[in-house]
Amino acid sequence: MSWSRDEMARRAAAELRDGYYVNLGIGIPTLVSNFIPPGITVQLQSENGMLGMGPFPFEGEEDADLINAGKQTITELPTTSYFDSAQSFGMIPGRMVKGMGGAMDLVAGVRRVIILMEHTARNEPKLLRRCTLPLTGKGVVDLVITDLGVFTIDRAGMALTERAPGVALEEIRRKTEASFAVRPGLA
Repeated sequence: MSWSRDEMARRAAAELRDGYYVNLGIGIPTLVSNFIPPGITVQLQSENGMLGMGPFPFEGEEDADLINAGKQTITELPTTSYFDSAQSFGMIPGRMVKGMGGAMDLVAGVRRVIILMEHTARNEPKLLRRCTLPLTGKGVVDLVITDLGVFTIDRAGMALTERAPGVALEEIRRKTEASFAVRPGLA
């Protein structure tokens, strides 16, 4: 059984550490704000000009003026600050903000990039041998979390380090075009 989007976001949130500044890209990464582990403080940044995003609001408590880059309503925190989008994008290459699921300038110069995505699109693999789209950054991804598992990427290549509960290694191999190692004991 593969992970749901919320389960993927919860798994990604487990990668956060106290004091991190994190940009959450559009899509699945926006869900991470709902799963910040207790006891840590992170500053979530939205490139549309907000630092200190809170989780999604409860129904009936939405404020249409508080939105993330994906145009979803969010909440603010006591630490929230606002600025224009030019300043916001200026923070990212300045190594202040870690990327999670980002693209464009978000991958330039950040210390760690985590990608959250579904493993396939229309039953076709998304983890490919070679990228078929224009690159926004080469060799910058550190971790990929999909609905089937978690992959680390480093100079040695890509390695499967965790499988979603009930997902067989054979299914992951069948749905992944790129070659990958398997962490010992995971098979």
